[in-house]
This record gives sequence, C-alpha cells and structure tokens, in this order.
Amino acid sequence: MSGAAPFDATPTGVFDATPTGVFDAVDVIRAKRDGNALSDAQIEWVIDAYTRGDVAHEQMSALLMAILLRGMSRAEIARWTHAMIESGDRLSFDGLGRPTVDKHSTGGVGDKITLPLAPLVAACGAAVPQLSGRGLGHTGGTLDKLEAIPGWRAALTLEEIREQLRGLGAVICAATDRLAPADRLLYALRDVTGTVESIPLIASSIMSKKIAEGTGALVLDVKVGSGAFMKDLEDARTLARTMVDLGTDAGVTTVALVTDMSSPLGLTAGNALEVRESLEVLAGGGPADVVELTVALAREMLAAAGMDGPDPADKLRDGSAMDAWRRMIAAQGGDPDAPLPTARETHVVPAPADGVLVGLDAYAVGVAAWRLGAGRARREDAVQAGAGVELHAKPGTPVRAGEPLMTLHTDTPERFARALEALEGAVSVAPEGDRPAGGPVVLDRFAADGSPAA
Repeated sequence: MSGAAPFDATPTGVFDATPTGVFDAVDVIRAKRDGNALSDAQIEWVIDAYTRGDVAHEQMSALLMAILLRGMSRAEIARWTHAMIESGDRLSFDGLGRPTVDKHSTGGVGDKITLPLAPLVAACGAAVPQLSGRGLGHTGGTLDKLEAIPGWRAALTLEEIREQLRGLGAVICAATDRLAPADRLLYALRDVTGTVESIPLIASSIMSKKIAEGTGALVLDVKVGSGAFMKDLEDARTLARTMVDLGTDAGVTTVALVTDMSSPLGLTAGNALEVRESLEVLAGGGPADVVELTVALAREMLAAAGMDGPDPADKLRDGSAMDAWRRMIAAQGGDPDAPLPTARETHVVPAPADGVLVGLDAYAVGVAAWRLGAGRARREDAVQAGAGVELHAKPGTPVRAGEPLMTLHTDTPERFARALEALEGAVSVAPEGDRPAGGPVVLDRFAADGSPAA
C-alpha cells in the first residue's frame, strides 16, 4: 500500500483496487506442480483467497509442497512477498527526522544481538523500529529476553512506537497482528506440512513482515551452522541473496551478512542470562564474538541508512549506547536498575578432559536451555526468566578435566536430567595446541546486486 499515511492501520482491502479475476485453486497447484511459473494474477488471487478462507488448507498445502519441489523465480518470489504484504497493514515512519533502519536475524543460540544493537544504532543518530518475536524450540526470542526485566512491556500502540522513535531513536516491541497476516497463516501451515525448508517461502515470510514494517533500510543476519535453521553455507548464501533481492525490488536498501552459528554466540543461552551479557557489551565489555557482531551489524545499518558519522565502537566505549538502552527500557515501563531474575537451582557440567575445547555444538546447547525452561515447545507456553546455560569456555580455550565447563540454570531441578541428555556428545576436547581458536563470526556479505561485496 504505497503512499500510506504514517501508521495507517486501515486494512488494505487486498487487491480490490485492481481485480485479478478468479482462478481455480487446482489449476494453480497443477501449474506449479508441472514446473510452470505462476502469473502475478494467480499469486495475488491465491494469497488473497487463502487469507479470506476461500482456498482450503489442503489445497494451499499442496501448492506449498509444489513450491518446495519446483522452486520459484525471482519475479514469482517478489510477487508472492508483495501479496503477503498487501494482505494487511503497511506502516510508514515518514517525518521522524532521522533515517530508519531495521535488523533481522534468522535465529540462533545465544543470539542476543538485538538488545545491545538497537540502542547502539540509536546512539549514533538513526531510528531503529525493531519489531520482534518470541522464541520457539531451541532458539530464543527477543521479547522473552526483555520481559526478564521487571516492568518491561512488549505491547505498544502504533502511536507509542512512533513517539518513542522520534524521542529516543529505538524501540523493541511486538509486531501487530495486522502486519502480513497471510504470512502468519502460511507459516503455521508450513510447520505441519514439511514445507518449512523452502528458501522462496522462508525469504518471502521474513521479508513480507520486514517490508510491511516500513523501515527505510534493512540489515539481515543469516545464521548458518548446527544452531541455526540453515545448516549448509551455500543454502545460507542463497537465502541471503534472495532476501537482498526482495528488499531491493521493494525499494528497501538491504544488506545481508552470513554469520557463524556452529557454536553458541557469547557465553549465555537463556533470557535473563542473555540480558546480563548484553549489559556487559553496552558497558564496553562482553564476549568478543558478541561485540564483534554487534559492531559489524551497527556499521552495516548506519551505512544502509546513509549515515557516515560516528563509529559504533566509540559509542560503546563512551557510554552513549548504555544511556540509550536505559532510556529505551524505561520508556517501555522497565526498570533498568532492577536486579534480573536468577534461577533457584544450578548444576555444573565439568570439562571431560585436559586440552583445548575444539567443539561445542550450538544446537545441543540450545536444546538444553530449552529443556531447562528458557524456551517453549508451543507458542502459548510460559518460559522461565532465569533458566538457561552459562558457558565458562568457548572453542579455542584451554580446559582442565573436572573444572566447570558450563552451568545449567533452572527453577525446576527435575529438568536437569533431560538437559544433560541433550548435551551428550556436544563437547569436543583435543590435546592442547592441536587446533587454533575458531574462525570469524561474519562469513560472507551480500549487497544490493545480490553478489558478495567486500
């Protein structure tokens, strides 16, 4: 809905302005099943009809499977994404007085980067409308982490979001259900029909929501490795290129970084634990990999927003980012000085041998944190604010047999056994000096033309 008024919450009236005709769902399914490209009109009709309930779930399931097996062209993915955007509202941040830039991560274990990143970029002068979600399974959710802060609230009105951006430059909150509602329906269907892995469907799901949010620029953090949704580097690169193309086609300046998620990011996985670690970064410390990625993404966001001014690393050192954090948390009802929740019970996991820690499987750590109570199996499940896994070593670090390697946190000690099961085989120790420290966090970068950039 181009040209929408700021925070126009009026339903778009999907495609009513330019009728595309009525198709037969079976004909659309057959077309894709047989390897043909769907027309713009077919895509617009099927998304609209499914959102309205005129296409049955089993028919859309068949179409999604055909897309998984046959793929989509760049033009088809762009039209599919556009149709999902037009199924709901589209926000606009015109008139804020500063450029807007957003960031999206495909999710990983210990990925708390949004927490220090949003106030850091705001401290540099941009506006960051970070509409975030909750965790599901082994990956954590930004809103769950922030809700560990006493009083903090995720639900804001559209006008509250706008006023906070104008005054403070950063907001992290829940997205409205009216942003790309077609995606919400399709995501639930993909989850139960074995079609989650389709790169065109992943890309359009992410980008429909991000484009509908109305930001002027977008930086994507595409995770790859055992703790990420994408396990294969080439698949991650393909997803990154596809999403950059979608953003570019929609007029949003878009950059993607492919980043490592073979081991957990930082030294914590769990809600309050990750908030604590984020505060260490904002105070000028914190684990090197978290600082490296936070600064790298901040620089990309500022460049995408057309800002060449301050270096984000300086804003971490001089306290400006921490000041922006405190204002952002307080504006949403949180107490930045309140003690963070801690779990009632802990269990120490010792190093199995002397040597160098050369492997720490991110997925296993994420599942352990989930089983301890930090995550949820269903969207309606509650989480424990203090639950999670605290690491005492990262790959490349010397360890000694029997010394603490990680500490498990939970309010319910009966969960320890299942968490320990998840960690079986997750740790690899080699003789000291056998292996160097791990490689870089950022593995690749994609710019507007869809190709790697220096």
